[in-house]
Amino acid sequence: MQKETRDLTKLKTPHTYVIIFCVVVFAWLLTFVVPAGKFNTTEIQYQDANGETASRTVLDQDSFRYAHPMNQSFVYDQLEKLATNSQELEELGVDQDALTSILNEGEKNLSQEKLDEISLTDDVLYQEYGEKIYDTSEKLHKTAKVWGTDDFNGFGFLNFIFEGLVSGDKYGSAVGIAALILVVGGAFGIIMRTGAIDAGIYAFISRTKGLERFALPLLFFAFSFGGATFGMAEEVIPFSMVMVPFVIALGYDSIVAVTVTYVASQIGNATSWMSPFSVAVAQGIAGIPVLSGATFRLIMWFVITSLAAAYMMIYAERIRKNPSSSIVYKTDEYFRQHIEKNVNESKTFKLGHKLILVEMLIVLVWIIWGVTQKGYYIPEIASQFFVMGLFAGILAVIFKVGDMGINDIASSFQSGAADLAGTAIVVGMAKGILLVLGGSDASQYSTLNTVLHSIGNLLTGVPAVVGAWAMYVFQSLFNLVVTSNSGQAALTMPIMAPLSDLLGVSRQVAVLAYQLGSGFVDAFTPVSASLIGVLGVARIDWIKWAKFQIKMQGFLFVLGTIFIVIAILIGLQ
Repeated sequence: MQKETRDLTKLKTPHTYVIIFCVVVFAWLLTFVVPAGKFNTTEIQYQDANGETASRTVLDQDSFRYAHPMNQSFVYDQLEKLATNSQELEELGVDQDALTSILNEGEKNLSQEKLDEISLTDDVLYQEYGEKIYDTSEKLHKTAKVWGTDDFNGFGFLNFIFEGLVSGDKYGSAVGIAALILVVGGAFGIIMRTGAIDAGIYAFISRTKGLERFALPLLFFAFSFGGATFGMAEEVIPFSMVMVPFVIALGYDSIVAVTVTYVASQIGNATSWMSPFSVAVAQGIAGIPVLSGATFRLIMWFVITSLAAAYMMIYAERIRKNPSSSIVYKTDEYFRQHIEKNVNESKTFKLGHKLILVEMLIVLVWIIWGVTQKGYYIPEIASQFFVMGLFAGILAVIFKVGDMGINDIASSFQSGAADLAGTAIVVGMAKGILLVLGGSDASQYSTLNTVLHSIGNLLTGVPAVVGAWAMYVFQSLFNLVVTSNSGQAALTMPIMAPLSDLLGVSRQVAVLAYQLGSGFVDAFTPVSASLIGVLGVARIDWIKWAKFQIKMQGFLFVLGTIFIVIAILIGLQ
């Protein structure tokens, strides 16, 4: 009997929400097994992107300690001595009468909560008396209840979404990042409704006939730019319907068509300097300025896009010289029989379309200038994207693009925001995972701190370059299962960001490792809905695609490794 083979192109990954919820449950169960721990923190000075001195609070790996019950007898005895030392009490900022009142309640009634009220915190006691303040025979756990809120029964892990969404403020995760994503989604909803991006690409395609050696690299850059600026992925599918027959008509194959569209978009996404759906989310979770490090990423985007385009052209020229050598030559016969009909179809590129694209370019330059020169942050960036969408809609109404009216601007914004509401919720889920693990504050007892300490011990002594590269490898492997950029940021950055502190790697580099790993592999993994959609349009089996793409993935991985090393060497912050 012939052994039944499994069609890998039909493998389905669980919904991102399902995966995250499973992680939340796992994190909750982990708190029953792993005792809580904490670190001391310290302020470090560094040079920011503008050459100015800035500071950041980082973990002190050597200060880690587990949560233990208080050694009441020892602490009580020490506090009795302290109560008679007025000078030391003054240095510690402790009220003598308040301390005496607590001591009068007796040793058995002594608790850390009472001491916290008079500024004798756990950190202060530990600094003064060391581990003797603890009963080290027992390690304590910090486990959330099943359900509850701060006002009723205490935080329960089933409330992780709401608590995660309302955490933070407008300058960071999760409220600020979620609001930014919704505004940006609405703005691009208006822009996509105008059809300007579609018309621009179709016009670009139609005007490069006979210039294939220049057309393909230019198209590669165009789709890479789309991935870098607004996370183009699913949007590639309709363009592929035109690009596949067009590229085959130029003498190439459908693999080149998918590479110049979808692969290019994912390379742009992986090297993006401004994508609000990947870089912004990861940086917000990591606690670093949103869209910071743009100069380095711009250079990286240009270099990697250029080299990847060259890699594609080497393959493309080999196919052009000998079309029958393509592994998809037989399936491409379908398109060769219908080339003339499909290639002649085009979209009218109107004046309104051109003005909208120019307006988009102007606002994108404005955003980059504001972030790099003026220090614009989440509120300003959100406002800039809104201006982009609003003026695009107004131009569409004035020049009658796509028969848009005033109401269409509003409805397009609504639908665009609705499309990204799921991504905004993912940001809240990311924070919820942290809350279930005890929070992200290194100076508070949590399971997360213990996990970080354990991982840090495994990598203790390794050079920063090795630590950063290990993060890159991890993110690449993780993306084989979770293809959602925001989902991957939610699941990995809460661990990778503070871990980078322990390894002596900047959080900016941790974000870099995330985006390179989460972007490149999207062009390979069979569980990517966008990739499978594009391959379906091109009539390419995933196995055949993998034979070509695995080599390109190796090439991209080497490039990613090089830029990770460069980022470490130049001290990217």
